[in-house]
Amino acid sequence: MGSTATRSIVQKLGSAVKEVARTKCSSWWYTPHMAAASRAIAERIPLVDFVLEVRDARIPLSSECSQLGDLLSSSRRIIVLNKIDLAKQSAMKEWTKYFNQEKSPAFGVNAHNKENIREFLNFLQARARELLKTGHSGQTITLMLVGMPNVGKSALANALHQVGRISALEKGKLKHATVNPQPGETKNISSLKIASHPNIYVLDTPGILPPEIFGDELCSKLALIGAIRDCIVGKNDLAHYFLAVLNLSQEYKKWSRFSAMENVRSSIYQEGELSESSHVDKRQYATDHTQDFIVNDVRRTLCEAVSTFSGDLENDKYLEQLIEVESRMLRNAFRVTQSEVDGHTKVAIKLLDLYRTGRLGHYVLDDIPRIS
Repeated sequence: MGSTATRSIVQKLGSAVKEVARTKCSSWWYTPHMAAASRAIAERIPLVDFVLEVRDARIPLSSECSQLGDLLSSSRRIIVLNKIDLAKQSAMKEWTKYFNQEKSPAFGVNAHNKENIREFLNFLQARARELLKTGHSGQTITLMLVGMPNVGKSALANALHQVGRISALEKGKLKHATVNPQPGETKNISSLKIASHPNIYVLDTPGILPPEIFGDELCSKLALIGAIRDCIVGKNDLAHYFLAVLNLSQEYKKWSRFSAMENVRSSIYQEGELSESSHVDKRQYATDHTQDFIVNDVRRTLCEAVSTFSGDLENDKYLEQLIEVESRMLRNAFRVTQSEVDGHTKVAIKLLDLYRTGRLGHYVLDDIPRIS
């Protein structure tokens, strides 16, 4: 998504991130702990057989772990595009094709889908057997997961461990890498066995960011997917960035049916065929924004707002006008009253959560580079 219409929003988010990175004023940004983790990872790279560079499928280029640099050859690196369930599926096929053309093997995974993890494990076992045939010393293969914060390394390590142990019919207590929705929570390097015959172990590592980060668009994308903590950029600005992404995409068109459904429901209610009690029952948990009826209301609201807007969305001014309209309309969709303190922030938190869990469409924010 490279539209110039998002320039002002992107610049604001980028400036906030770069200021924190420049002044080191955050207790989270490239702390001594993260610096130590970077050194520990660099020291272990020569000792492992493969490095699984985990990236977020929504930003296949922007979530690249730049610290890997020239530390390993492409034959030892496998790019893992995690969270494919949150990305646009047709784009994933193109991205996998792109990486393979660039001699960088890539595999798309959803750490919460056992069948997909089983396929990925089979792929890794095949690579391990190929390596053993080349005269590899020993019968144990070691993999290391490396990547930015919040790309899902620990969830992937746990899934591989669980599926691998079940496949091997191994008994004993399962180990677990700690998973946390906040970025930067994995503190230590842990080892988990994921396969037998040959034995394969995976090392789960802390998420690492570069000491310096450049480019407003890069900062904005990392913040939107949650690789950078929301408090650094501000939830309201981040929610506005997501709305800009949505407005410039085609995702909202999929929700046009919800407008028709709402019109039918309203008509039935007006004719008295829908009782008052059933109307109340549907809204008794209105504070839970993850319920289907609220999610559908949010989708309908956004679809109608974009569809009926007559301004040129390629123009920054008009795009910002639409975002302001949507922000006001979303208070009703999320059942946030006008009198509530910090209502805008409450809407932003709910909106970002729905985006990050895939309830508001599937997106890939990076464009595939042209191969010369």
